[in-house]
Amino acid sequence: MTIDTPLRFGVFIPPQHPLGENPTLLFERDLALISLCDRLGYDEAWIGEHHSGGYETIAAPELVIAVAAERTKHIRLGTGVRSLPYTHPLMVADTMVQLDHMTRGRTMFGVGPGALPIDAMQLGLDPGRSRDMMEAALEAIVKLLEGERVTMETEWFRLDEAKLQIAPYTKPRMEMAVTTVRSPAGAMISGRFGLGMLSLGGASDAALANYAANWGICEEFAAKNGRTVSRDGFRIAVPMHLAETREKAIEDVKFGFYQWAKYSRGVLPFSPIPDEGDPLEFVLQGRRAIIGTPDDAIAAIEAIDAGCGGLGVFLSMEQDWADWAATDRSYELFARYVIPHFTGQLRARKESFDWSAARKPAYRAEAEKGVQAAKNRYDRESGGAESGKRGAAE
Repeated sequence: MTIDTPLRFGVFIPPQHPLGENPTLLFERDLALISLCDRLGYDEAWIGEHHSGGYETIAAPELVIAVAAERTKHIRLGTGVRSLPYTHPLMVADTMVQLDHMTRGRTMFGVGPGALPIDAMQLGLDPGRSRDMMEAALEAIVKLLEGERVTMETEWFRLDEAKLQIAPYTKPRMEMAVTTVRSPAGAMISGRFGLGMLSLGGASDAALANYAANWGICEEFAAKNGRTVSRDGFRIAVPMHLAETREKAIEDVKFGFYQWAKYSRGVLPFSPIPDEGDPLEFVLQGRRAIIGTPDDAIAAIEAIDAGCGGLGVFLSMEQDWADWAATDRSYELFARYVIPHFTGQLRARKESFDWSAARKPAYRAEAEKGVQAAKNRYDRESGGAESGKRGAAE
């Protein structure tokens, strides 16, 4: 990354919340976090879609985006991600274009096959076909968003001379991204359609190698399909929590980490933590999250950027490990000390400080001359005024 093309920052909200909490308040919490990030200057927020498991509570990210758009001013809002096999592609495209208009171009469109196989099974779908279904749907959606009239028939949907009645607000269309976690399928699809890539993982050496390999696949398939991709659209989301000290950050996450670990081990098809041992120790030792100070975050992000060959956006994956107050403090610390390190906002201030400090002897001497001149003038004028008063009295 360079100061000319600074790294951008955001939050990825699956969302994940401990069992036993009021779901109504959890919806409000997710909206409050997005509003906080907007005030703190984060660039974007992504909101997930899940329908089972009890832990990831948002079923319709579009509804959250619509409400969040009314409560925020600047932050861009994306589906993170929309599970394409679950809805007819014309309905998905129509909904996203409407959001694009309602948010005046702040909408982003992330897509995926669906994270939880149990979601697909409840819909009567074969989870093994989800990636093929997603790719077919995405082909239709991209054509629709690009203004084509589409006739297309697959095993699970049909379009008969379909065309959007409203063109996208964002020209030529809103920014799009495909999620990738374990398999290269997402990278292949990103490249085929010339879309961004949204990678979820940690900060370990293995994760960095996987990010780099998947971006290479994305570029390869873009070239094969006559498309181009830019690292500006390469996003990496890593779980993160910051505090004033590393010890405090670790203590903070104990609030909700072990509840999340139970969900991860018990429900997720591919848990990032093993079934045995202390999961927090596993995460800390393996650099599968960033838990520490702002300086730790800077070092980790620099390593990620270098290890993957350059990215466009770093996202904090919100896991609800710490309580809300400590979580808000973490996002504030990141905004105060980490973001400006990468965007170059601190450079001009430091240059001004160093330039001024180097010239202090010279300008102090001039300042002292000015002070002395003011004293001399006072002495002259006050002395003259006293003389005049004495003459008048006599």
